[in-house]
Amino acid sequence: MKSLKSTTLRKILFLFLQYPISIIFFLLLTVLHVLLTVYLPILIGQAVDVTLGFGFSQTLRTVLLQMGIVVIANTLLQFLGPLLTNKIVYQMVAGLRQKVFEKLHTVPLAYLDQQGLGDLVARISSDSEQLTNGLLMVFHQLFLGILTIFFMILAMADLDFVMMIVVVALTPLSLFVARYIAQKSYLYYRKQTQARGEQVSMLEESISQLPLIQTFNAQETFANRFDKINAQYADYSQVAIFASSTVNPTTRFINALIYALLAGLGALRIMQGRFTVGGLTTFLNYASHYSKPFNDISSVLSELQSALACAERLFDILEKDSIVEESIKEFDEQAVMGNIEFQDVSFSYQVDKPVIKNLNLSIPAGSKVAIVGPTGAGKSTLINLLMRFYPLDKGAILLDGQPISDYSSDSLRSLVGMVLQETWLQSATIHDNIAYGYPNATRELVIEAAQAANADFFIRQLPQGYDTYLADAGQSLSQGQRQLLAIARIFVKLPRILILDEATSSIDTRTELLIQGAFEKLMQGRTSFIIAHRLSTIQTADLILVMVEGDIVEQGSHSQLMQKKGFYYQMQKSQGSLT
Repeated sequence: MKSLKSTTLRKILFLFLQYPISIIFFLLLTVLHVLLTVYLPILIGQAVDVTLGFGFSQTLRTVLLQMGIVVIANTLLQFLGPLLTNKIVYQMVAGLRQKVFEKLHTVPLAYLDQQGLGDLVARISSDSEQLTNGLLMVFHQLFLGILTIFFMILAMADLDFVMMIVVVALTPLSLFVARYIAQKSYLYYRKQTQARGEQVSMLEESISQLPLIQTFNAQETFANRFDKINAQYADYSQVAIFASSTVNPTTRFINALIYALLAGLGALRIMQGRFTVGGLTTFLNYASHYSKPFNDISSVLSELQSALACAERLFDILEKDSIVEESIKEFDEQAVMGNIEFQDVSFSYQVDKPVIKNLNLSIPAGSKVAIVGPTGAGKSTLINLLMRFYPLDKGAILLDGQPISDYSSDSLRSLVGMVLQETWLQSATIHDNIAYGYPNATRELVIEAAQAANADFFIRQLPQGYDTYLADAGQSLSQGQRQLLAIARIFVKLPRILILDEATSSIDTRTELLIQGAFEKLMQGRTSFIIAHRLSTIQTADLILVMVEGDIVEQGSHSQLMQKKGFYYQMQKSQGSLT
């Protein structure tokens, strides 16, 4: 655990080294601030001695004027310091947050499949914010505290070496206590951040699925689950905060005892003639300034534990392996025919649970291929492998006789138009959503695409038409309307390969017939894959693949499969569409 913390801390320090000029300037300001802080007690002691008649080399007015200048200069430095540190910290964390966001777009989908959506959101939002707060405390208090301790030791040694030894020997007691408590609180803060991630994930799941929860009257079940997670989060938070909150009062109590001891020892040295009253005043000021950073450092150490726990979760994402492109070759879109071949392909999401086993398949260019089968048969997996969303365990997929792994994934995906059952829209205008991925698309092209998808009519009914801004990422639209916009994207740039995964599942029958007609025109001359549960929509396919548990158990045209009276025939029979 200790090595994990030190590793995380080194990574944070490395990020700060990217701002060398700002860090050097900050250190110079901090040193100057501490020097003025050291000089002020000297002036206070001189003012006391002058008042009591022990010093006649300068007037009280002169001393007070010097004190005023020091106070004003120190105030200015205290104003500039936080401005600089805030800029450094916020830039660093913003850069880290950006790297994590970009990393999530490069990690394998297998990693994302294992993570909760809410937990990932919590890492980028809540954890990065907690890291910011902890680092600000480090800059505002830790560095200042360390330099203050160092210079105060030198100043006290110059005044009275014996009393300095007493101070230095006793004050580390508070630091030892703080360190012990901080180590304990770190464990609780790690549990707290993990529990917070689970809580956010649970919230995201329940809010996004609220209609479904109400439909199945599962409110009480979700409420009980949230109550358990919420109570766990509260327990971890309470223990962590209580443990960290005991640091400050404990160290303050120890330092108060030390201060009282110094006052008594100083009084004895005044009676021995080794100190003036002003000198003791200066020394006690130094002792107070010397002990105060220990309180601040103890608070910082406590907050730092939470910050390190949050940073650890962010770095955990950054350290995941990214998808590495082994080739930069690109397809010539105009030359691509669309012949697709699966050669001895095997794949599994988990090592001991194969999904597709030794699949061999040849699809001629321009074919309309339908993939059917029960849920979990591997239909969508087949498409995911074709799109290179997951790496193959064995075998190869060829496009026009060339392994698709020899080409960049961007080049491959630029050839494919894909419409999924679950649509996604961004918070943008209708125009931008249709032209997603093609930012240079003209308004005329977008309108033509919407008309081809039969979406133009409802778009023109919206307040600003194609300029209507979907602030809620399309949640105000019906599911069918959202799917029409997703379909319209396909018509912006006509693909060489078309994939339709239940593309019209949320659309009414009349509109579906119109879109099916548009799809039929679009699929002519293009290799097309259709995943459908309604078998009546795929009867005109050139090739129907029937998948069961990762294997293609039957393949052929509709009439050929019906004559076999096998699995496909039974599926048609169960849907009452025997023709």
